Amino acid sequence: MRRARPGAGPRGTTERALTSVEAGADFDDAALRSVTGRGATAGTGTRTGPGAADRTPDRPVSKLWHITLSVSGREAPLAEVRRALEQLAHDHPFLLTSRYATDHAEIRYWEEARDLHDAAAVALRLWGEHRQSAKLPPWEIVGLEVIDRETYHQRIAEGYGPPPAAPVGVHPY
Repeated sequence: MRRARPGAGPRGTTERALTSVEAGADFDDAALRSVTGRGATAGTGTRTGPGAADRTPDRPVSKLWHITLSVSGREAPLAEVRRALEQLAHDHPFLLTSRYATDHAEIRYWEEARDLHDAAAVALRLWGEHRQSAKLPPWEIVGLEVIDRETYHQRIAEGYGPPPAAPVGVHPY
């Protein structure tokens, strides 16, 4: 089940400005707070911010997952695709970057979840849940990659990670 994000207002609104993390940058405690709304001990996923005291030992601690969601379908006007993805970035404040063309798009962002299954489930709902509010094209999800933070940074260090993201935001291919 998806938890409400810090600063999120009623569905389709947000009181918080878009917060982003540059792809390839390592997270320090301040960066983790900007993405998750609380601190963490780097690399461990251990909570240290608000709510840490009420965590029970048997409750798994969530961690960050790098999501790449690919969608495609019938051609749509480029300006409409851009506007829809910009609205999605506004509605989903953890969006890192989007690349798009008239018939496909790729969305990359960080998701906080207990495990890969939860992160993938949330990612697979993203497009459909925002289709109406952001007026997204009626495209289908054609690809999904979910990797943990350590794997993401290992790939970057070894030179075979995802292509470097364009500056944070919505950009054409």
